[in-house]
Formats: sequence, structure tokens, C-alpha cells
Amino acid sequence: MKDIRLQEAYRTKINQETSRIAWKELQRFFASGATVLVAADMDLVEVAFQISEDNRPQVAQWMASEKIGKVTDEQAIAWYETDADVWAVVVSPYVLIQDIKDVLHN
Repeated sequence: MKDIRLQEAYRTKINQETSRIAWKELQRFFASGATVLVAADMDLVEVAFQISEDNRPQVAQWMASEKIGKVTDEQAIAWYETDADVWAVVVSPYVLIQDIKDVLHN
């Protein structure tokens, strides 16, 4: 998607598909290794867009700087025990996650 209007339209679509959801609803995705944690200082929609566009160099840079990565067991347990809600958006085959409390305090 080289056309700027198409890129912006797709970002808007991703934004509309982003929602607040209980972590407990995402357990099966975590169990299958499909959840990706996005740092609070990152734009969840932009990360989802770059992954959907298969922008491997950008994604690799974010992974190397620990801005995105797999949800850890410790984080998953903490969210489960506190009955936390998270921000989430699906970029198949992944579910991208941001901690609501971290995002709200940034």
C-alpha cells in the first residue's frame, strides 16, 4: 500500500477494530503464543499497521529495543489475578496488547 490515502484508511480501520477487553477473554490466544505486548509509549495502531504491512526492519527494531514482544507468563498472571482490562487489536495471527493502566498514565 504505497498510496497515502489507502494507508490512512487502513490505519483508521485498525483504530476502529481496537478495543478494551478483559485479559481473561484473551487466555486462549496467550496459551497459543499469539499475544504480543506493545509498550505503553508506542502507538498501538501504528504498530499494528506496520506488522500488517510486513515491515520487518521496523518490527525487528522494536523487538530489539523491547518495545514489542511476547506477553510474559508473569505479566499474564498479574493481569489474570487483577482481572485487568487491556487494549487489544488483532493482526492475524497475532493479538497485540497494551496495558490500559500504563497507557492511561503516560
